[in-house]
Amino acid sequence: MTTVTVYDPPMCCSTGVCGADVDQQVITFAADLDWLQSQGVTVRRINLSQEPAEFTINEQVNALIQASGSDGLPAILVDGEMVSRARFPSREELAAWSSLAFEDQDSAASASPCCSSNTKSSCC
Repeated sequence: MTTVTVYDPPMCCSTGVCGADVDQQVITFAADLDWLQSQGVTVRRINLSQEPAEFTINEQVNALIQASGSDGLPAILVDGEMVSRARFPSREELAAWSSLAFEDQDSAASASPCCSSNTKSSCC
């Protein structure tokens, strides 16, 4: 099974619900990681402010920190290989990297024939 490891920038916690300014990207990313776990993917988050030694142990992450500092974070590793850095990836990207099927709920709802004028359904 796939393992996704997230090397987070310094934050008080991984939820993103910290302080006066809540970052919606971090909240969405946390929900996307919860979704990944519900699909059977192993997810580990490592926070720079809470586990700094973990950033030096991994050679790829250590090189990223040496080159870019914390501006290169978050770093996303899938089965040990860095697939993204310096941004929070989308659920679609996380699904693709984990070999999971992904269906955009917004697109799926709009493509539904339930309320289409071409259907005889009485659902709407």
